[in-house]
Amino acid sequence: MTSATPLDFARSERPLLRVSDIMAVRDTAPHMASAFADHARAFLEVQNGCDHRCTFCIIPYGRGPSRSAPAGDIVQQIQKLVDNGYREVVLTGVDITSWGHDLPGKPSFGRLVRQVLHHVSDLQRLRISSIDCIEADEALLDCIATDQRLMPHMHLSLQAGDDLILKRMKRRHLRDEAIRFCEDIRKLRPDMIFGADIIAGFPTETEEMFEQSLALVDECGLTMLHVFPFSPRPGTPAARMPMQPREVVKERAKRLREKGDAAMRAHLQRQHGRVLHVLTESKGLSRAEDFTLVRCGDHAPGLIVDVAVYGDNDSELLAAPVNVPV
Repeated sequence: MTSATPLDFARSERPLLRVSDIMAVRDTAPHMASAFADHARAFLEVQNGCDHRCTFCIIPYGRGPSRSAPAGDIVQQIQKLVDNGYREVVLTGVDITSWGHDLPGKPSFGRLVRQVLHHVSDLQRLRISSIDCIEADEALLDCIATDQRLMPHMHLSLQAGDDLILKRMKRRHLRDEAIRFCEDIRKLRPDMIFGADIIAGFPTETEEMFEQSLALVDECGLTMLHVFPFSPRPGTPAARMPMQPREVVKERAKRLREKGDAAMRAHLQRQHGRVLHVLTESKGLSRAEDFTLVRCGDHAPGLIVDVAVYGDNDSELLAAPVNVPV
């Protein structure tokens, strides 16, 4: 089961726009867009629920089995969003790579992405929320390799770097599969940036096992980490496993965050001198195509601007506009 809130934008106050919500609206697009009038991008929940049973997760019990919105409805709603001025749309879901498994013919998530990019030709930027690397299908890989409108940022639901812990979590991938996935994607799209969810201090995790998670940051080339100190959820199998002392959990989470911070600083320094295409948000902040945060002047939200990077402040790039916003 992938994380329900994988990216920084998913933590914000913006409501997710479910296809069912839009389909219930019979007015024209201005009514539909009113919930997003002050925001740079639109979020469309195309899938909900989960059929998997990761031992640490309570979501399947609260949200039920995986349910997918039909591709035709999704394409229709994205076109409406684009017609109302949204330059970027984010596809979201609890376990988004399971999209389509409950639909006739069992279409893959990559097929959905391909249909969106093909049928909504004036969509400038498509972004995907957290995915499970083991379920990335050939159609999705083809879109990553061939369509620059699919943004070069992937947030992976990795959770751990040790195979035994992954098995105790009941994850569907192993360490080497995650590393190989990142390597293969970078061959298709060299500018791809990876983020990941990682849990620190899972029950039975030894220091050696934890160090495998630390090493995974380098071996997968992760840049944006979401670190979660393990916290037992009542009713889950992991809650019945032998717990780590709380101080150990907190200390490991701190070390993981420090590792992630160092990876981000290195990434920011590599961007110095580059010209980036950014989507403006608010309060002088924008997002690069790879989701890096950029501070570049005070533009209205929802504009595409070319900016020249001249430095960073350890968490954001500092840049100056080099063109007129469009």
